[in-house]
Order: sequence, then C-alpha cells, then structure tokens
Amino acid sequence: MSSRESMEYDVVVVGAGPAGLATAIRLKQINPDISVCVLEKGSEVGAHIMSGAIMDPIAINELFPNWKELSAPLKVEVKEDEFFFLTETKSYKVPAFLLPPCFKNEGNYIVRLGDVVKWLGQQAESLGVEIFPGFAAAEVLYHEDGSVKGVATGDMGLNEDGSPSANYQQGMELHAKFTIFAEGSRGQLGRELIGKFALDANSDPQTYNIGFKELWEVKPENFRPGLVVHTGGWPMPTDTYGGSFIYHLDNNLVAVGYAIGLNYSNPYMSPFEEFQRFKTHPVIRKTFEGGKRLSYGARAITAGGLLSLPKFVFPGGALVGCEAGFLNASRIKGSHAAIKTGMMAAEAIATNLSSGSESNVITDYEVKFKDSWLYKELKQSRNFKQWFKKGLFVGTLMTGLEQKFLQNAIPWTIHNKKTDHESLKPSSECKKIDYPKPDGVLSFDRLSSVFLTNTNHEENQPCHLKLKDKEIPVSVNLKIYAGPEQRYCPAAVYEFLDVGGEQKLRINSQNCIHCKTCDIKDPKQNIVWTAPQGGEGPVYNGM
Repeated sequence: MSSRESMEYDVVVVGAGPAGLATAIRLKQINPDISVCVLEKGSEVGAHIMSGAIMDPIAINELFPNWKELSAPLKVEVKEDEFFFLTETKSYKVPAFLLPPCFKNEGNYIVRLGDVVKWLGQQAESLGVEIFPGFAAAEVLYHEDGSVKGVATGDMGLNEDGSPSANYQQGMELHAKFTIFAEGSRGQLGRELIGKFALDANSDPQTYNIGFKELWEVKPENFRPGLVVHTGGWPMPTDTYGGSFIYHLDNNLVAVGYAIGLNYSNPYMSPFEEFQRFKTHPVIRKTFEGGKRLSYGARAITAGGLLSLPKFVFPGGALVGCEAGFLNASRIKGSHAAIKTGMMAAEAIATNLSSGSESNVITDYEVKFKDSWLYKELKQSRNFKQWFKKGLFVGTLMTGLEQKFLQNAIPWTIHNKKTDHESLKPSSECKKIDYPKPDGVLSFDRLSSVFLTNTNHEENQPCHLKLKDKEIPVSVNLKIYAGPEQRYCPAAVYEFLDVGGEQKLRINSQNCIHCKTCDIKDPKQNIVWTAPQGGEGPVYNGM
C-alpha cells in the first residue's frame, strides 16, 4: 500500500466534546491565525455525548461571557434540590440545611449536554476551526525522539479478517506541533499515552463509575421544572458506591440516571438491572408512571479526582477533560472542568506558539491548573470517592464533615491503591442476585434499551473489542467469576454460548455503545476497547 496522505496543523484536537471544543475555540479567540482541526469519531458533533447533566456556568462564563446572547442551550436554571436515602420500600428526605455544598445547585443549569456540545461546535466553526466528524483517531504518531507528532485516522472499509474490501479507504495522518487528546473517559489513545510516558506513576490508581441515563416524557402533574433530586442507598448494598439523579428539564422532560462504582466486588451484580429496578421504588416510580421512555445510554465516568489525576502534559501534547480525569465526583459535574482545562491548555499553547519557543512541552498548562479555581475545587473534594469505598455510612458521614464543616481546611488525605478490576471476588464467595423481570413500563431489557441509542456498526469489519488471550473468557472469567462480562456490559455485547458441549464467548460488537466498561472492569484486563470505523456507535440526540 502507498504511504498515507498527511495534513499539517498547528494544533490537532482528538474529540469534539466540551474539553476538545473549548480548546479549539480558545485558541482561535486568542489568535485566529492558529490552524486548528478537531477529529470526532461520532457521526456528528454531540452524537457520543451523554451526561446527566447539571452544568456549573463558571467556565462557559469565561469562554463566552455573552453566551446568553449567543443562544447557548442553558435554559433551565435549578430551582430546588432534594436528597433522599432509600431503603427497599421507604425513603428519608435529608433536610436542606444538612446538605453539604456539593449537593446544592443554586445558580447551575440542567442541560442536555449533547445540545450544548452541538452549540459549541457551531461556535468553533464560526471562528474557523475545522471539524471532521465521522473520523476516529486510531493511532498516535511519534517523532524519532519519542515525542507526539500527531494522529492517524483509522482505515475504512476493512473486511472482518482485516483485508481491504471494495470500499477500502486508507486512514490519513494529521501532524501538529501540539496534539490535544479529549476522548473522554478511558480514551483509547489517552490510555496509551498515560502508559508510554508513565503519566500516572505518582498518582493513585484511577477509579471509575458506570453511569446510566434515560430521558423520559412524564405526565404534566408529575413534572416540576428546575427540580434536582439525588438519592443514595437502595438498591446498592451499603458496601458498594452508587447513587441516582432525577433532573426535571423543560417540556415535561425528565432525565433519570444511576451511577455505580466499578470497584464493586460481587461478580453477579448487573449495574444495568440495578438501574432498572431503582425506578420501581415507591418514591421514584410516581414520577415516571404514565410517562414514556424516549432514550437510553450508558458511559464510564472517570471518578478518581485530584488524587488519581495523572500528569497531563507530555512532549507534543496534553490531556484535557475526562481524558485525564478532571471530573468532580462529589458534585457529579465534569463539563465545567472539561471546558476550563481546554481553555488552560489552549492559552498555554498560544503563548508557546507566539513566543517562537522550540519547546513542545506546554508546562504553562500545569501552572495554570495549580493557580485555578478548578484545582481548589478538586482539592476540597479529593477524598470523596476514597471515603465511599469504605461504605455508605462512612462516605456520607465524612463527606458531610469535610465539605460542610471543614471545607478548605481538611487536614487529611485518604489514598486508594487498588484498581477497579482487582475488586471482583470469585463467584464461589458471593451470593447470586435474582433480578425481577422487566415490566416494559418502568423497567426494560438490554436489547430494547440499546435500540433507543440508535447504535450502528458495519458488521463486516474487524471486531473493535480485542481479546489479548482468547482463552481467558472461559478459563478464567467464566470458571472463576461466573462470566461477569455478561452482566457489567450495559448493551448485551458479551454472551456465553454452549457450542458442541463447550462454552464459548460471543462478542456482539454491533451492540457496543462505546461505554468502555469492559476495558475497565475485566478482571484480567484482557479486553481492550479500540475505535471501530469512524461515524459508528450511538447517536444520542441531545443526551
């Protein structure tokens, strides 16, 4: 084959989410002559974006002080916060005066983050940023000295065996002085870079949640625009991190979701089914009875916070947003952090380019972060996930103590040294969980849920879910852990079948909604998520 064609830019951004687009926008705001392109693996900008979401406007105020005049889709201001602790049949509302600041949302907005990202994409293009949706960055390119040179997009039109089909199209190389990686949680290329440059050598192991979300149209009498509800407790056991959100938008639309820490230990747990049965709780179901489920999605959430944050600068580029892990898990917010990190990276790059410096390491980005309001915010909540790893009671008590009473004077730091994939216990040590059958009214099965994600993959292409060792799923996962991939996957990608009297793992990769849970939770780290052809995967339509 001939060598790949290439294009040259000052800056290449991988990922058109809030962090990546904020990077591109800020660069053009500072210097319109800086050439910037953004690659997006989704079929359109916003297609793969899924979040709760409550948005703190602090960062967008800095990026676009006139965002209201520009018709940014931040329209539903939070009017009321409620928090409930649940048992299986009862609920206990926490008095407002006892809520720590992380659960108070005055001045914030309930948004559909996919719509916000689409709007950011429009602003970026109006400033001259080149955005290429439908092109997945599949490979990091390096100079001879080991520094990052850019990225290459994946080949299109490959047969299942990897050979070129009649529709074959070779990928293209994009070279830049700086390449910014904004793939979101557990990004494929970010994972490679963290390993290559040992960026996480001095940080705690990163920890993750799996987050689910559904968008419902509810009956008018059940709708309270601007209401924010969070819950803890049931259906999670007290030793497992988990909690819900219910956000009332506009036009009778309510977002409901559940997040579960991927450090859970029982291999029989099914996070998807835990979310479904959560909706059947008496205090929850009353909002959704008589309503209609419109959409569904799931996504890994990088939740380790400041203590798990790797170094995010390396020769030739940087990590921004959830690629590095800037989300504040205690506030259940990451979009403001993503925008801020993109802005700081852009400002550091612009200074470097204008100075004529020959250095390709933007150390100013790290300096700016340490001096920012974001660093202070993450420092205050640094122990949140670590406390909740010790159980619901300890997590609740210590989060309240730290954030409500100690605030910026927390005298201790709690470290975590265990990865999520190391947390599963053998199935022989755990109790099976009998989940109720979905009723098709409030609770649903996986396949009908995946249908709502509008997911599409060309079936005749190499499987993008790679197994390092094809024997491990049966010899280890099934034998020791009862095949947990059947349960932790929210999209029915993995199933064990009896073939001629032997168990075999089948990977239904066309169902994949790019949540990355398998890449995180597989007990032997045998599953590696890679990008399929560009333009494939879910289309979330404003989730």
